[in-house]
Amino acid sequence: MKKLLNIILVSLMFLSADVLAQESIIPEINYSDLEKYISLAKQNYPRRKMFEERAIGAKTQIPIAQLSYLDVFNGSYFYRPKDRTVIDPLNPYNVNGFQFGINVNLGNFLQKPFTVKKAKADYKIARLEQEEYDTQLEMEVKRRYYDYIQQLSQLKIYTQSAQDNKGVSDGLKNRFERGEITLDAYNQSRVAQSGSSIAKIQSEVTFLKAKDLLEEIIGKKISDVK
Repeated sequence: MKKLLNIILVSLMFLSADVLAQESIIPEINYSDLEKYISLAKQNYPRRKMFEERAIGAKTQIPIAQLSYLDVFNGSYFYRPKDRTVIDPLNPYNVNGFQFGINVNLGNFLQKPFTVKKAKADYKIARLEQEEYDTQLEMEVKRRYYDYIQQLSQLKIYTQSAQDNKGVSDGLKNRFERGEITLDAYNQSRVAQSGSSIAKIQSEVTFLKAKDLLEEIIGKKISDVK
């Protein structure tokens, strides 16, 4: 009789958990919410913003490199009033009035196409790095979301188990007070109730950690996501 009662107590302690644990968490996944979380992470996560700004900075270097072609040209002018005597009348290029000149740095000129090409390549690399990080960020959001759903489901299981065990313990308490069961049987029910309560508390902590990690990456409280 005593062994049979022990078996009943243990069975009741895990009955709710076993039944619920056999259910799939896949129906709990809301893909619409998941897409919102991914979009929010791309908008708010600081490291993603860093890659975005790096790509923008690399893009601005392209027109700067193209305009730098003007750097190879140096213009100059010389002005001598017409009422003054020419310094060297034998030099036909030394005249009164304005004289203009343009100097070209050939070495710099030949370097410019490569400078522009490098600027375009740097921008392309920055864009590829951003796309690569976007893929990694998307996978990380999914991982944290799945962990969140998993911990939420487990919390429901442990909560239900704790409630069931409390019901069993309360029932056995009444039976013990009526002298229908032994003190040992009643104590075992209390131990089972304590174990399920501890498991529920641990599950709550794990759930809160998973929730915090998800909210960290999306930059917003889950309750605020519409």
